[in-house]
Amino acid sequence: MKSAAPIDARSVFRERYGPWAVITGASDGIGREFAAQTAARGLDVVLVARRRSVLEALAAELTARHGVHSRVLDVDLSDPAGADTIAAATADLDVGLLVAAAGFGTSGPLLDSDIRDELDMLQVNCAAVLTLTHHFGGRFARRGCGGLILLGSLVGYQGVGRAAHYAATKAWVQTLAEGLHGELRPLGVDVLAVAPGPVHSGFADRAGMVMSRAARPADVAAPALEALGRRRTIVPGALSKTLTWTLAPLPRRTRTAIMTRVMNAMTPNRTPHLVNPPDAPPTRTHPG
Repeated sequence: MKSAAPIDARSVFRERYGPWAVITGASDGIGREFAAQTAARGLDVVLVARRRSVLEALAAELTARHGVHSRVLDVDLSDPAGADTIAAATADLDVGLLVAAAGFGTSGPLLDSDIRDELDMLQVNCAAVLTLTHHFGGRFARRGCGGLILLGSLVGYQGVGRAAHYAATKAWVQTLAEGLHGELRPLGVDVLAVAPGPVHSGFADRAGMVMSRAARPADVAAPALEALGRRRTIVPGALSKTLTWTLAPLPRRTRTAIMTRVMNAMTPNRTPHLVNPPDAPPTRTHPG
């Protein structure tokens, strides 16, 4: 008796989450790796970031390597209209997956920071994520299948001194994803929160941080795509898992104290630093 033909994993993934995926923050770091991994699974990709030339080069690379179609959107998500621009520019595509990987943070005392940078971070890390999740979540629910991958962080599990606002934005993302997981599952939409620890993505250099140990972007994207539809939250990377297991049993106040000491060690320079979006130039200033 012949055994059944093996199921093509790429076809299954494309059927549930394709044919198109929207990836924000796609020009560098974790977002770029998500774009590469998603294309490798056979999905056409909408690449979103601020540097069009970088996105166009990535689009050509993914098409040549995986034979997928791509669309490039140079959008600044710190602009309140940015998320709506993405929604309008993808209205003609059958999108089945959103990876909200765009984001940035600051390090240093909050009171020493530029409030305009903090408000931009709130817009990119929270408001844009909410708008895109609402829009694409609704589209996925109407078609009866799809996936939302939202990027949180280990720092979102407690307050963290010298990264107080950044940690707060990631706590917001984690809470949103957890709530939506149960809310959208009966509608056929899978929601996954991804909470990585330190990652080699240019984040540390731009923030003036010292990371002696960190994961690779591939260590985040690959397990996240595998976990979509199976898990509510994943903490990718051995170091991140160890930190989570170690801190989880402790009272929240103790976790905050420990993570603040860790952040102090990672930011020896007391001058506050801006962690730019992955696709931003090394410095970012406001006029006036």
